Amino acid sequence: MTATRLAGQGATRSRLRGAAIWAALATALILPLAVAATSPQLAWREPVYIIGGFAGVMGLALMVLQPLLAAGYLPGLGLRAGRRAHGWIGAALVAAVTVHVGGLWITSPPDVIDVLLFRSPTPFGVWGAVAMWAVVAAALLALVRRRWRLSPRIWRVGHTALAVIGVISTVVHAMLIEGTMGQVSKALLCALVLVVAIKVAVDLRAWTLLLRRRA
Repeated sequence: MTATRLAGQGATRSRLRGAAIWAALATALILPLAVAATSPQLAWREPVYIIGGFAGVMGLALMVLQPLLAAGYLPGLGLRAGRRAHGWIGAALVAAVTVHVGGLWITSPPDVIDVLLFRSPTPFGVWGAVAMWAVVAAALLALVRRRWRLSPRIWRVGHTALAVIGVISTVVHAMLIEGTMGQVSKALLCALVLVVAIKVAVDLRAWTLLLRRRA
């Protein structure tokens, strides 16, 4: 009886812990979007520009989920289910980047061309281009993984490297922009993205596997 009661209490604590983690994660992702939605700068923006801007904020938020799903850290999702969701969220991330760049293209094609060709005079444009190409490259690598028959070691190192580059570049890009996102909420979200990405990259030990291969 005592063992059964203890097991029940443990299951209850586990469910409560899982619910708390999901609630905290949802708050961290939704808050920056809510702050951006109430920004007074929206009054002077065109609808297409606003949609593109919100897609950028959404993409930044999705970068929090990606490492957690890949490592199977989210409560209620096993490693296999988490990595399956990682693929779908990755597709959503690419879509968000596409809408973000597309919205800016419609409003100002010359500026977007300069950014994509690394000719932009603004530093945030250069970092944005690096982030975009890293995200696209990571997604393409995932698509061709089986066709090219990449070994798990090469795949993990390559995908992790591109993901880290994408995360760092996106964070720098976001912090340099003075847009609709609040400075505090943006800084907190960027910090969360970095912490999660670094922790998962270290836990997955992709670089250790590469070094062992060379040794």
